[in-house]
Amino acid sequence: MEAANLETAALDDLEKVLVRQAGSLVHYPKGHIVFAAGDIADRVYLIESGWVKIYRLSSDGHRVTVGSIRSPGEMMGLAETLWGGERTCFAGAIDNVTMVVLRRNKFEELMATHPFLAIKVAKLLGARMREAEGIIHEMVSWQTPGRLALTLLKMSERCGVEAKNGIKIGLPLTHEELASMVGASRQTVTTLLNTFKHEKSISYEGREIKIVNPDKLVRWIM
Repeated sequence: MEAANLETAALDDLEKVLVRQAGSLVHYPKGHIVFAAGDIADRVYLIESGWVKIYRLSSDGHRVTVGSIRSPGEMMGLAETLWGGERTCFAGAIDNVTMVVLRRNKFEELMATHPFLAIKVAKLLGARMREAEGIIHEMVSWQTPGRLALTLLKMSERCGVEAKNGIKIGLPLTHEELASMVGASRQTVTTLLNTFKHEKSISYEGREIKIVNPDKLVRWIM
């Protein structure tokens, strides 16, 4: 349901064109930090290609994903830029990324000139707030196996590719990255993925995970 809300709030083709015209195209290699905690929040980003993770660092230095992974067609950096001040999160390129970068003053001028764009941004921020509330609920209500199973199912919906005998998650996520998304250790995630593989809920194609039996994964969500 939350994924559907985000899709509804996504920019349409006209809105993307307006952002592209006002911004600049940049490329970031895999692993690049697009912005970091403490940076001045003075620009927004439209992802043209590639995937970006939003995370914080815990007190012991571990990465904790605090937002859904951002995909092509999405904007990011909105809330902190419109609010002002410093970034509280990091944004890291999962693979090679191409983005349109738009400075705050240009973005505000754009929304003032095109109020429908401002309304869309408000809807997007509202949908992401709902998404964040859902993540908090999952962390409190479900054990690690359920959180990991749900994350895999969500990723298969967002970036899944139909494959023989299942749906392949078209994003080579490491066990460490999955661990940061579900609030667990890498060792725990590795053990759970092996369990899912043993029960034939998932399989592997190279580094990519394929959902073989989503019904079995759903049973873990409790």
